[in-house]
Amino acid sequence: MKRFWTETIAVPDKGEFVIRLDGRPVKRPNGQVLSVPFQALAEGIAAEWAATGPNFTADDLPLTRLATTAQDRVRMNRAEIIAQLADYGMNDLICYRAADQPSLAEREKEMWQPWLNWADQHLGIRLKTTSGIVPIEQSPESRQAFSAILNEMDVYQLAGLGVIVPVLGSLVLGLAVESGVLAPEAACECAYLEELWQEAHWGSDDEAVMRRREAAQDVAVSARFVILCRP
Repeated sequence: MKRFWTETIAVPDKGEFVIRLDGRPVKRPNGQVLSVPFQALAEGIAAEWAATGPNFTADDLPLTRLATTAQDRVRMNRAEIIAQLADYGMNDLICYRAADQPSLAEREKEMWQPWLNWADQHLGIRLKTTSGIVPIEQSPESRQAFSAILNEMDVYQLAGLGVIVPVLGSLVLGLAVESGVLAPEAACECAYLEELWQEAHWGSDDEAVMRRREAAQDVAVSARFVILCRP
């Protein structure tokens, strides 16, 4: 896409905020005006439009993409998305420890157990752990608790988690990031612990490094989006 505007500004409009490009409002893919209820988010969206070069793609506008996802997808499929996110909690990455590499398993315990403890103490969710990849059957109460937490969230929080959680493979880590108690880069270190451990012993793979870098960017942008959506 080619840039066609000079001035970018976020302005109040009917109790919300719209982003105007030379006076014309930014629109969602369905043709409706993009209007958000958070001034900080509107200003962030305006800033990313202002920062685009002469040619740009949707990848240059991640906050815009997340806001439209919240309004056009999450709002219409809220129950399904909550169920999908809860599934991650019931099969959470940090519940599965290495079976045949004791030093890695010890590192996983060191890095992951504090967040399972956090889930127990702050969310009231106690998850079982195991060695290996055979699925654990977590308690129905854990699913109910995850679902209750997610149901309290607005579509913007859910949109952010909808990126963060699949990237990390962990609802517990995702909720910690959303709560602001776990930094995005630290969450990614937890999520990619096994890969990083293997690379430390056997050397790095350029494709894996690039994939992790892109994943870290996605988590960081989504965490920033969630912060900008706080009242």
